[in-house]
Amino acid sequence: MRVYARQLYDHLPYLRRYARALTGATERGDDLVTRCVEVAVMAPSRFGLEAGARVPLYALLNLLFDEDGDGLPTPSPHPIERALASLPEGERRMYLLITLEGLTVPEAAQVLQIPAPEGHDRLTVARDKVRNALTQRVLVVEDNPILAMEIGSLVTDMGHVVCGTANNEQEALELLEAEKPTLALLDVRLADGGSGVEVARRLRQKRAMRTIFVTAFDGDLEEADARHLGQIVRKPFTNEAIQAAISRAVFMPSPVALA
Repeated sequence: MRVYARQLYDHLPYLRRYARALTGATERGDDLVTRCVEVAVMAPSRFGLEAGARVPLYALLNLLFDEDGDGLPTPSPHPIERALASLPEGERRMYLLITLEGLTVPEAAQVLQIPAPEGHDRLTVARDKVRNALTQRVLVVEDNPILAMEIGSLVTDMGHVVCGTANNEQEALELLEAEKPTLALLDVRLADGGSGVEVARRLRQKRAMRTIFVTAFDGDLEEADARHLGQIVRKPFTNEAIQAAISRAVFMPSPVALA
């Protein structure tokens, strides 16, 4: 074992990263790597230790994971992990090996024991599915039509969909029911004396939605004890600030619904 200690030591960070993504849990992934090392040192030629290769070790991790039972990852609250978990297992592993581990398609296909052209097909389908799963249906609640249009353009430029624009509470709640948004960008002070804070509370109660306040009146959020309801982008906003807030919202775990 000492002969291969250096090779294994160099591989461990990569194996742990892949195993944790494969299993969906840190402890479960580390247990898988421990088993992988134990098996590999018993047959170093078979698993690439003599050549310093890592590709056979990824294949061994997959094999051991499948032997555990259902071969499925632990459920996760994180959107990207949920999107990946929704993929057929072959597509999920191809995506992880390419995107996370940086393998080439032929190398990943070798790990999965499939022809390289099939690997290309799996990767294309997986990328499309993940992109679609992360695409947000965005509700814009803003009573200034110019700003609403500007925010909407930023949303669509990022590849998301504006499912509706409202300038008061009533319109926002009607759109919530009709369009099923997954993310909302809201002003705090709305037309007809409405409150974006109240809209945010209703959105969280009904759909546990992520919200982003785009406002010049963030003090209103403090007074209403509402800062926990969402991120804050202060007006006048920059394009970068809006886009950064949306990106954070997309990759944040789902919020807990309000009682």
